[in-house]
Amino acid sequence: MLALSCAGPALLAAPAAHAQQVAAPVADVPRGGEAAIPLAEISVSATGVPTPVTQTGSSVTVLTSDLLQAQQVRTVPDALQQVPGLNVVRTGGAGGQTSVFIRGTNSNHVKVLIDGIDVNDPSTPNRSFDFSQLQTEDLSRLEVLRGPQSGLYGADAIGGVISFVTKRGEGPPKVTAFAEGGSYGTFNQGGRLSGASGIFDYSFSVQHLRQAALPVTPFELLPPGVPLRTAFTDIRSVSTKLGAQLTDSFRLNTILRFSDSAYLDQADGGFPYRPVPYRNLNDQQQLLMRGEAEWTPLPGFHNVFGANYAKFDRLFAGPLDPLAPPTPSTYLGERTRFDYRGDVQLSPGHLLLFGAQREDERFQATGIDRSNGNTGGFAELQSAITDRAFLVANIRHDENDQFGGATTFRIAPSYILPTTETRLKGSVGTGFKPPTLSQLYQDYPAFRSFGNPALRPEESFGFDGGFEQPLGDRVLVGATYFETDFRNLIQTAYFPTFSTSVNVGRAVAYGAESFVSVKLTDTLSGRVDYTNTVTKDEIAHQELLRRPRHKVSATAIWNPMPQLTLTGTLVAIGSFVDGNRDFSVPRLKNPGFTLVNLSAHYAYSDNLTLFARIDNLFDQRYQNPTGFLGAGLAVYGGVRLTTF
Repeated sequence: MLALSCAGPALLAAPAAHAQQVAAPVADVPRGGEAAIPLAEISVSATGVPTPVTQTGSSVTVLTSDLLQAQQVRTVPDALQQVPGLNVVRTGGAGGQTSVFIRGTNSNHVKVLIDGIDVNDPSTPNRSFDFSQLQTEDLSRLEVLRGPQSGLYGADAIGGVISFVTKRGEGPPKVTAFAEGGSYGTFNQGGRLSGASGIFDYSFSVQHLRQAALPVTPFELLPPGVPLRTAFTDIRSVSTKLGAQLTDSFRLNTILRFSDSAYLDQADGGFPYRPVPYRNLNDQQQLLMRGEAEWTPLPGFHNVFGANYAKFDRLFAGPLDPLAPPTPSTYLGERTRFDYRGDVQLSPGHLLLFGAQREDERFQATGIDRSNGNTGGFAELQSAITDRAFLVANIRHDENDQFGGATTFRIAPSYILPTTETRLKGSVGTGFKPPTLSQLYQDYPAFRSFGNPALRPEESFGFDGGFEQPLGDRVLVGATYFETDFRNLIQTAYFPTFSTSVNVGRAVAYGAESFVSVKLTDTLSGRVDYTNTVTKDEIAHQELLRRPRHKVSATAIWNPMPQLTLTGTLVAIGSFVDGNRDFSVPRLKNPGFTLVNLSAHYAYSDNLTLFARIDNLFDQRYQNPTGFLGAGLAVYGGVRLTTF
């Protein structure tokens, strides 16, 4: 989907009473100084088409561009910190490798989509996505869908789906630009040209994030005489989104996105970890392209034909000793996909989705050039059974060229009780993740480590159930219990003369997410989320690494005057088990941390906005993961210009 308006009007026409119960991360953020107007929260990722969250039982969080702009969140990892059920792990600065754990699942059990393009990276050993390059300036919304989702999304959606939708051009031509600077040698800029004319709409965005001097290596790891080398980040992104409404029933959409990042950090002198007086370079490039044709031959019957191409180039070099130039390691991943999706309104309030995909991926590095493919098809029924009872159910079958077939499903009902207006919701579903090309075929003869072409997919079965209860017109509370079981997890097995990957792992993750959302006045609102997560490796009988049991996140927005918006964010992560920087100590206790961020956003005029923010207000010293310092107290300020 390229925009909310692309598909799904049939279900939105179903009875939408009680939509005021939707729990947003905070109340709606006003634009241009206007008072906040409560709106029904819409999700696209939960069903595949725009659907009120009250009409699905899935656990989904939606963050809009208005909220992110008010909070002045510049990077996606910082935005995701506030989402319940997530642990965001970043190796240092803004450009450090960033992984996301959903409800205790592995970081590679998350399917990531940008404007419908699958961006899980086939060039990495576990096909995980590195979130470090993503910035927020061109995002319209991001959605986090928790729980197994392969019934609709296929491979890799074992733990959940994170979907990003970029902004689409509309209205008269408009140019926006911003610049900000601050702590750690930070200087960020961005700009966007967008609009619509006749049958065409367009959006062009550029973003640049630079952080020149962030201490990342803890001082206690530095040997005597080795100086601290601060991390340097430089990320540049350009994106284009074009559309043409050729007729009332036919539309074309295109997307082009390119990012290039360079990240330098303290170099490693060997195992165990020994910093040296030089730096390592991690350079990444991502190219994403998608074309779509939308056709609506009959009212209530919508079709989308699409093609994707994604390319991932990674280069690692170090240590960058000028006396001994290193030989860089390079990795290339490519993915192409052709897809079709249709949705037809069977009757008022009942929508049938169906589709098919063909996907091929390739991995190229020293000693390996391999590819694999997958063909899948799915169907989904969305039903507004009454104005209080809703059901979403899907089923999918995939045929992988390497290991054969996999059938998955998901069922998500929702019901609103009369009188109390309590919303009961739940879901049950399955997921699978095929072995990566690296796990199947990549050999390291010098270390007697070899790929295993006989690997099978990892699998999950998960369910959740909960409620949302309004307490008057200004308070909403809710809680959800979740549980996911994993089997056939791929792990490294060590034999007398070699090592390889095998399907021996089993694990379970369960817990609860609860929240209180309050609109204290027409100008002051907030929300507090608490997540409790318990994980267990059922083979080793140990808690899984980097899964904190306790997480609290809180957000607040205050408009003391029409032009001024103040926001506050708190994220508290409890203690968790981790390894040290190179895992020479495989299990230790990380004490956790608490971060408080503040921001101020003043609309001086329709064309000029001034903003400032403070991150890590209390200068909390923390490491997540262990061995990599997070940023301390930081102050930033800037200006945003808009022309009409």
